[in-house]
Amino acid sequence: MPLQLAFETFGEGPPAVILHGLFGSGRNWRGIAQALSARYRVYCVDLRNHGASPWAATMSYPEMAADVRMLIETEGLDRPLVIGHSMGGKTAMALALESPATVGRLVVVDIAPASYPDQVTPYLDAMRGVDTASMTQRAEAMHQMSQRVPDAQTVSFLMQNLVLREEHYDWRLNLAAISAAVPTLCGFPAEVLLRSWRGPATLIHGSLSDYVRPQHRPAIAQAFPAMGLVEIEGAGHWVHVDRPAELIAALDLVPAVEA
Repeated sequence: MPLQLAFETFGEGPPAVILHGLFGSGRNWRGIAQALSARYRVYCVDLRNHGASPWAATMSYPEMAADVRMLIETEGLDRPLVIGHSMGGKTAMALALESPATVGRLVVVDIAPASYPDQVTPYLDAMRGVDTASMTQRAEAMHQMSQRVPDAQTVSFLMQNLVLREEHYDWRLNLAAISAAVPTLCGFPAEVLLRSWRGPATLIHGSLSDYVRPQHRPAIAQAFPAMGLVEIEGAGHWVHVDRPAELIAALDLVPAVEA
């Protein structure tokens, strides 16, 4: 059953929906949303098991796409621009392929409809290894995380999910469900790739990222024949963090959905 997702809105105009990546939330995209709010009414969404949205035991891409479709229908959004990064990008692609009339334009940020090696389990293990029950300060969790995750930027990103609840700290991520879903999240459903979506689409990727490779091009072309590619120089996988101005400029070139 689809879940009723949490979201924030910015601006007025034709609708745009932003879907974040794994371990993120809509608030990671507030800066991009505010920049787009001069042209769009932007919905920054928390996907299931993330942010302020409900938890569920499973989180396949068709399930997450159904959540987003229900939000679009409930809010009465007419063929919105859907922007998705990483896990959110796969969710956006699944939505367009399974419910083509729901999406007006599609922008995928630094991900392909393909399978990837599991790079996230060490982060899940690090978060699950933090002794949140006995913590009294966030600094304790930061120290424990830093012992397990060497990259300070990644630790800072993951720590955004540690919140104070009823006088004790806890993760606002459903770590158990995400851990169980890792093989699913790293892949992309083969049955969905049997379809194609011929609407206007753009794939924006970072020049320093290895998430969009030449071997992905045939699957992209088959599923999204009208998809154009835009490379952001100097950006890694987190394009919106590494080169926000360049990403906003690329999004400004995406035509608004025609009425």
